[in-house]
Amino acid sequence: MVGATMPQTAGPGVTWGRVLVIFAAGLGASGQFAKIAVLFPAWSQAYPQAGAGLGFLLSMISLMGVVLGLVAGMLVSRTGFRRMMIWALILGGGLSALEALMPPLPVMLALRGIEGLSHLALVVAAPTLMAEITTDRARPMAMTLWSTYFGVAFVIFALAGPGLLALAGLPAVLLAHAGWMAAMALLVALALPDDRAIGHEADPGRVAHPEERLGLAMVLRRHVQAYGSPWIAAPGLGWLCYAVSYVAYLTVIPPFLPEEHRQLLITVLPVLGIVVSLTLSAALLRIFSAVSVAVAGYLLAATSVLTLALWPASPWPSVALFCCMGLMQSGGFASVPQINRKPSDRALSNGGLAQMGNLGNLLGTPLLLALTGTMGPMGLVWFGLVAYLSGAAIHLCAAALRRRAT
Repeated sequence: MVGATMPQTAGPGVTWGRVLVIFAAGLGASGQFAKIAVLFPAWSQAYPQAGAGLGFLLSMISLMGVVLGLVAGMLVSRTGFRRMMIWALILGGGLSALEALMPPLPVMLALRGIEGLSHLALVVAAPTLMAEITTDRARPMAMTLWSTYFGVAFVIFALAGPGLLALAGLPAVLLAHAGWMAAMALLVALALPDDRAIGHEADPGRVAHPEERLGLAMVLRRHVQAYGSPWIAAPGLGWLCYAVSYVAYLTVIPPFLPEEHRQLLITVLPVLGIVVSLTLSAALLRIFSAVSVAVAGYLLAATSVLTLALWPASPWPSVALFCCMGLMQSGGFASVPQINRKPSDRALSNGGLAQMGNLGNLLGTPLLLALTGTMGPMGLVWFGLVAYLSGAAIHLCAAALRRRAT
């Protein structure tokens, strides 16, 4: 079963239709972040006494991802990717509907914590299943599409959110999200194949073993084994170096942008990575390995942040930086199925990627704020250099370890 994928009984049209269904479900998962982050001023008005504590509405999901990311990979490979997606979508939709009641902040925070379980299950199961239903030739493009799910949801909420707020406030936003999740649960149930035979009995994998009891000792042992594997750990450890910077730069960089271009750049920068992922990255992944594309993204991004120091008054260094992030996104996600052949290993690797991504989201913005507070614009430069050179080094070292092992 090593190297096996789900049997390709469906034609290309059906397969790509299923890929789009998984992507649409992923938009619901990223919406669990976007419905707070994009409309944060409205949440501040809804809970005016919360102060800095309101930030926990975002970080509760990240905290769940940091603690349980790899555990989610183990559970998903036991339960089945499609089944886990359906239950996660139902849970997420129900929680969004309860949040629409706008309960007191402690209750809302508790709901967000539980919502983190739904989010985590989706971001582990969905890309793993997407990799299983596509052929080796189609898989890089499918994973490139998946790599844009986070940014696309933020764009959708930025466009649709103000209208929903004007219609009925935050409850309208939350109910719209709940409706999307419910619709996606039904669509996933109808459109996607049952993967349980592939994901479990036929291929238990070498790290997530369904025949073992899921106890604390086993979970800790699997963490050590997974993060000691240059196959399973590499995508997540590299992703940490991307995730620590993406939201951080979007949050902190605007005051440092040229004033005459600032508003336009704030709107355009998040879209650049999506465009590059779907165009240049997709073309490169047909020629080069996913790891090579990711490493190129990190090295080019490091060069881009150096130009921030050389030309601080120019908008182009920031444009180049966010374009390079598109290479990191697609290369990072595509590397999971490319270097991990078993579905259970892919689930664990996606769990590690989610874990490291959430850790990056938690640490990045406070760290960059501290650096720019003490070093000014040079804080942007040193932050990016360390993050991106580390990302390239992680992937290159892991590739060397894989070559030595084989």
